[in-house]
Amino acid sequence: MSLWDDLTTYQEQTSGRSILSMFDDRKRAADFSAQTDGMLFDYSKTTLDKVGRDLLIRLAEASGVAAKRDAMFSGAKINETEGRAVLHTALRNPGGCVTVDGADVMPAVRATHARMRAFSDDVRQGRFQGQGGRITDVVNIGIGGSDLGPAMACIALSPYVDGPRAHFVSNVDGAHVRDVLRGLNPKTTLVIVASKTFTTIETMTNAETARRWMAATVADPAAQFAAVSTAAEKTAAFGIDGARVFGFEDWVGGRYSMWGPVGLVLMLAIGPDRFDDFLAGGAAMDAHFRAAPFSENLPVLLALIGIWHNQICGHATRAVLPYDQRLARLPAYLQQLEMESNGKRVGMDGVDLPYHSGPIVWGEPGTNGQHAFYQLIHQGTRVVPCEFLLAREGHEPDLAHQHLLLMANCLAQSEALMKGRSLDAARAIMAHKGLTGAELDRQARHRVFPGNRPSTTLLYPRLTPFVLGQIIALYEHRVFVEGVILGLNSYDQWGVELGKELALALQPVLEGRESAADKDGSTAMLVDYLRPTLRG
Repeated sequence: MSLWDDLTTYQEQTSGRSILSMFDDRKRAADFSAQTDGMLFDYSKTTLDKVGRDLLIRLAEASGVAAKRDAMFSGAKINETEGRAVLHTALRNPGGCVTVDGADVMPAVRATHARMRAFSDDVRQGRFQGQGGRITDVVNIGIGGSDLGPAMACIALSPYVDGPRAHFVSNVDGAHVRDVLRGLNPKTTLVIVASKTFTTIETMTNAETARRWMAATVADPAAQFAAVSTAAEKTAAFGIDGARVFGFEDWVGGRYSMWGPVGLVLMLAIGPDRFDDFLAGGAAMDAHFRAAPFSENLPVLLALIGIWHNQICGHATRAVLPYDQRLARLPAYLQQLEMESNGKRVGMDGVDLPYHSGPIVWGEPGTNGQHAFYQLIHQGTRVVPCEFLLAREGHEPDLAHQHLLLMANCLAQSEALMKGRSLDAARAIMAHKGLTGAELDRQARHRVFPGNRPSTTLLYPRLTPFVLGQIIALYEHRVFVEGVILGLNSYDQWGVELGKELALALQPVLEGRESAADKDGSTAMLVDYLRPTLRG
């Protein structure tokens, strides 16, 4: 039998066990938690015991996680389907030495970081100005990895923002760019176009709209544009001075890229020193991931729990629940990070996977979710493993009473998911309210909570740039470990290509320049409804 079979058999043998009963062992919380650099990860409210954990660790070892991890950090081309290294970690470790194809890539990383820092200082200190004075607003135009990371981080680190206001445009829907630009002053706005190839259709369409908006007011709109791109000829054709173009190599995937030039908007907002603190947090998690034994390794443990819940227990989704309002966009960020990375059906060997790949990731911040979807989490027919995040301290000392209430709610939810409420307890509640007989039984059943629903909790001192770096790197490495164990490539994303190709083919059809005759009946009908030339 394989380790997968051993895990499945063991789960079946222990599936009826109560999580709460496992706390009869008074050391359970200590034995099923781990810490690093002030961060505490508690996974004791899961059905895992030492036997199950040991089996999962053996699975990670047998899958070659350690060797693949070392290969990634060394610059080996572990993204085999695209023939690329995977070195986003190098962007947050400028003191290192990493070779790709025999060349040390770190001098270029350091040079680009220094250029970002110099430009950021120039903007923040007023040496670089718009055609109407100091830059007051920065609009980042990108999509996917060029948007979700920095947009999430700018909200997360808003207490540290002391530079220009940051705005984000991603959707090709004209409503997005129009709503963002409305109210901004073109004379004091800097626009960053983030597209590695400078061909991403959504990004370039929005960039052209922004340039027209600026050209209506300023003499030289391109003078207030910067680019995050490696396509020097295309950025020059757009009119952007090469001094304001910041590139990164093909060994940095889009959804892993905000540690470098894609994070320029964040650096402008919080300043280069705090951006370096963010990088330091990521580097600290890298060091922990590389050095800690698997039994104490936060990324490995988080990944193994994910494998246990999804592939072994069969729970198809996981809810990310940050009890930290400024992490409101973290679930959306992790949706891309996890679902684009591990949403595959074929292994590295080109053969269909024998088990499900990555789970569906979703969530909302704090008590908002309690008044939205926690009903399903607590009493629904499907089990949803929950991942809570919570800071020990907030940034509002004058509102400490509200942070206390927030902490109480977070801890109560994980406790309630585990404990539940029995029918007898529900009957006692309804009897106390004066109900009897059949009506008591009927009402009591509506108040039963099955409990025994797993959750993990990640605690950290405060949401600082360093801590945000830790959190993001933690989840990046979790994705890596899960991908290695599942035997797939976490660093390509062919699944996004087909829809792009078909969209390009449909554009002339919608414009009336080509026929919809070769389309399926549904698509042809929808085109007929939407095509402007066929209206009225």
